[in-house]
Amino acid sequence: MLMPLVNMTDPSATTSGQRNDIYAVLLHRVAQSRDRLAFAELFDHFAPRVKSFMMRKGCNAEQAEDLVQEAMIAVWTKAALFSTDRGSVSTWIFTIARNLWIDRLRREKSQLYTDLEDFDAPDGATGAEENLGRSQEDNYVAQALEQIPVEQRELLILSFVEDVPQSEIAQRLNIPLGTVKSRMRLGYQRMRKLLETVT
Repeated sequence: MLMPLVNMTDPSATTSGQRNDIYAVLLHRVAQSRDRLAFAELFDHFAPRVKSFMMRKGCNAEQAEDLVQEAMIAVWTKAALFSTDRGSVSTWIFTIARNLWIDRLRREKSQLYTDLEDFDAPDGATGAEENLGRSQEDNYVAQALEQIPVEQRELLILSFVEDVPQSEIAQRLNIPLGTVKSRMRLGYQRMRKLLETVT
């Protein structure tokens, strides 16, 4: 017989070890029988904590909520992969969320390279019409850069034009790395919207 679900709204009522045992039991129930009530308990407990964690990493509220959904879906689908030998349930879940965040940052950085290169990459054509088109596209990029906030523009230029690593940018400008990442993401999103209106 399955143990009854526990109320985890008052963490002070149990020790850290007891709570981890509870999470492990709930996760086991998800893995073994796709127990939706057990998953709901895990979701209710971890979702707001993962969201706060993501926002401390530089996400805005919407991005944090998206990552929470992705992380908890991964918990649902990969519950059978969890092993207490590798640490606590909370560590496992937060590691999933962190990895998803890193993957998203890499995709965004890769996409920005692709988007900017699309505007000035030579395609082998040397005719006047093609050259004019590339010149116009270069102008679109320059105009879009001018329309985003200075602090975001500076970071995009340092990272994607001068190829300066984010950690070095943070040191150069004497700002936290999380701030660098957040401003770059916001600048990139604005650039995309601006470029989409002219292409």
